[in-house]
Amino acid sequence: MAAARTSLGRVHPESSILFLCDMQEKFRTTISFFPQIVSVAARMLKVARLLNVPAVLTEQYPQGLGPTVPELGAAGLKPLSKTCFSMVPALQQELDRLPQLQSVLLCGIETQACILNTALDLLDRGLQVHVVVDACSSRSQVDRLVALARMRQSGVFLSTSEGLILQLVRDAAHPQFKEIQKIIKDPVPDSGLLGLFQGQNPLLLNSTP
Repeated sequence: MAAARTSLGRVHPESSILFLCDMQEKFRTTISFFPQIVSVAARMLKVARLLNVPAVLTEQYPQGLGPTVPELGAAGLKPLSKTCFSMVPALQQELDRLPQLQSVLLCGIETQACILNTALDLLDRGLQVHVVVDACSSRSQVDRLVALARMRQSGVFLSTSEGLILQLVRDAAHPQFKEIQKIIKDPVPDSGLLGLFQGQNPLLLNSTP
């Protein structure tokens, strides 16, 4: 059964964790679609809290790049500082404390840097990685596009926030569904994905893990 779950890419609250990567003040003016990315990541965090999915937060060199932006709604999460272009070394102890962990839901910036390197490190650990494509961005949309393709080639699952949320909740009879429905009732803000995926995009449409 476990092998089938891994190959299908199913996610379950009891075996998942949410990674929130480096959504910091100094990136406001440099990252494309930054407010939209943070807004979607904030949705993921709200749902994670409702479903008791653990969440962890990192900051890249906060002395220079500033703190996590308040609109993420991450009060109560202790950010872990890092300089590595992967979240995994900073979160090693957290990962070791979760023996039941199978799936990591990954949001943040930059796609070609810390998101890509985190995803590869997690795959090396045998974990299933789900990149929330509408909650990840870069300064350059070319870097964003190619990084998404690169991760898919390596076996990462690319998902939208709503797709993952509905996988986690699974059933409209879930006791938290009405609260979750309030979170997802409005469409996510446009983060430029449609332009990346339309027509010119054989990298993402045709690549295979």
